[in-house]
Amino acid sequence: MKTIKVRTQREYSVYIGDSLLDRAGEYIYDAVGGDIAAIITDDVVSSIYLNRLRASMKNAGFKSVVFTVRNGEGSKNVFTCSRALEFLADNKVTRTDVVVALGGGVVGDIAVFTAATYLQGVPCVLIPTTLLAAVDASVGGKAALNMETGKDLVGVFHQPVLVLTDCKLLEELPPRVFVEGCSEIIKFAMVADSELFNMLANDTSLDLEEVVARCVDIKRIIVGRDEFENGERRLLDFGHTIGHAVEFLSKFMISHGKAVSIGMAVEALAAFRLGMCDQDCYNGLIDTLHKYGLPVRTRFEADELMRAAMTDKKRRGDSLLMVFPRKVGKCILSSVSITEYEKVIKQRTSAVGEML
Repeated sequence: MKTIKVRTQREYSVYIGDSLLDRAGEYIYDAVGGDIAAIITDDVVSSIYLNRLRASMKNAGFKSVVFTVRNGEGSKNVFTCSRALEFLADNKVTRTDVVVALGGGVVGDIAVFTAATYLQGVPCVLIPTTLLAAVDASVGGKAALNMETGKDLVGVFHQPVLVLTDCKLLEELPPRVFVEGCSEIIKFAMVADSELFNMLANDTSLDLEEVVARCVDIKRIIVGRDEFENGERRLLDFGHTIGHAVEFLSKFMISHGKAVSIGMAVEALAAFRLGMCDQDCYNGLIDTLHKYGLPVRTRFEADELMRAAMTDKKRRGDSLLMVFPRKVGKCILSSVSITEYEKVIKQRTSAVGEML
């Protein structure tokens, strides 16, 4: 098992290893104590893992209560969180108890947002059940909800007290879900780890414990320096400005991991056309995304993407603060006018290939 310490306003541990789910109650009690564990999960994950978690919590002395949401991005909104808040109040959860998220990124966002706002903040523990959540969403304490006008427009920062990543659960993922996590791993490699990128480019048989730990360590370092996303932490949004636009335009039929893959392809192409990276960097990213079966094309036109991106949190007037690769393992932040960016990516279909 690997242990990574995240040092923010609240210091906490991320445990990465095998068979952690069945010992979760023990780890959670040691980290936070309490009497009631309010488990937030979804209707798919609960049918597979909930009984094991509840047994572990009971063995550690917790009374567990369960709030279940419908699986998928459609649940990530203020209406779901309002019901979750009422659930905590109905079950008399206090600040000395704990909210436990069992699920992927959507469940994590709902749980963290709910824990942050109930009683002005109660402890939260995250148990990610997807690779995407394990490498990214479960670390850093950022939670966001969707609105009808755009993705991730409502949010909070609320650091967990503990993260438990059971690699055995990740090994059981369906291939399509596993591959989505690879999109975020490639993102981390492009942003800050050329060695990891070379590993990914040359071998698709991943040592999960090692790869998850490398990504978490990158995020630990960046979040430790910029907890509230005022500067450097925005680098971790590589692929996300266009990716979020793709998700939103598809009415979330295109999943987050695939949308981020498309977003990285578009944003890297823009970087190449603007002279910020060379063709080898761009081609290397596209080849690696292809290697993992991830999409690099979209049916949405440049003007559609730009209209959707107008709601992005990185918009500043008529400009977007974009993340562009300079080379593999190094990205930069650059402010680009929306008009200029649209012109650059309008050529994307001929450069990348047929539309998705």
